[in-house]
Amino acid sequence: MQIKINDVLRDYIEPLTEAERTALERSLLAEGCRDALVLWNDVLVDGHNRYSICQQHGIPFKVTQNTSFKDIEDVMLWMIDNHLGRRSVSDFQRGVLALRQQEILGKREQAVKEQAKAEDAAIAPPDPEAEEPAAPPKAKAKREDIARAARLSANTLGQIEKITRSATPELVEAVRSGTISINAAATVASLSEEDQKSAVAGGRKFLQQAAREIREQRAANRPPKAPKEDAGEGHYEAAERPAPLTEVEVLRLEISQLKEKNAALRAENAELRERIAQLVEQ
Repeated sequence: MQIKINDVLRDYIEPLTEAERTALERSLLAEGCRDALVLWNDVLVDGHNRYSICQQHGIPFKVTQNTSFKDIEDVMLWMIDNHLGRRSVSDFQRGVLALRQQEILGKREQAVKEQAKAEDAAIAPPDPEAEEPAAPPKAKAKREDIARAARLSANTLGQIEKITRSATPELVEAVRSGTISINAAATVASLSEEDQKSAVAGGRKFLQQAAREIREQRAANRPPKAPKEDAGEGHYEAAERPAPLTEVEVLRLEISQLKEKNAALRAENAELRERIAQLVEQ
């Protein structure tokens, strides 16, 4: 059988590092290929690195068919589950795989809903004046289930999602290599691309410092909590209570607070740029 390589499946899982590939090559040369390669018809699903090394050195190998796959998304979900079960996968890698799993399952769920809606419309055309039923709050629960399956907290999964969405390739690589934690990287990812690159160039200590300063600035910009009213000393008497703000006054107060926060963030951004430039020049 001529084994086919699907580029999408080959690149779907993060590739081995040079050290990991060298170790795998040494093991295959010494012990042979003990685990069978997994195929979907004639397409290689699991064992791309082993297959490449075996081809390079003429090492014999076995193959096995997985006949449960209906489409390429089934293959991807199986690959994700297979890698999530491995101990060598880092938290960041598990998070990336969990987000991919969430995306596929979300698309499938949406497709089922649309199909059911189309079938219902064919039986009884929708009333244009009828109110749209509210969607049940299931997204959070499903996200927590996916995070738990990846052995991560929902908060950590959210941080990884922010990194994959907003971080530069340099910052992502710093997380993968362990130069910066997931928590700190999610904070630094809020900076501009230029500032992220400069922060990564400054090294581990500067990345940690940048994350710490961003958190401190955010904490300083939070409005103070209003004191709780109680029956103790200093509480408002009924006649002394201030009149409630009108809707217009509330909106004006919110706008004023947002302007102050915006000015503070701009000043913070300018200060961080200056510090980054100074450290890079040193």
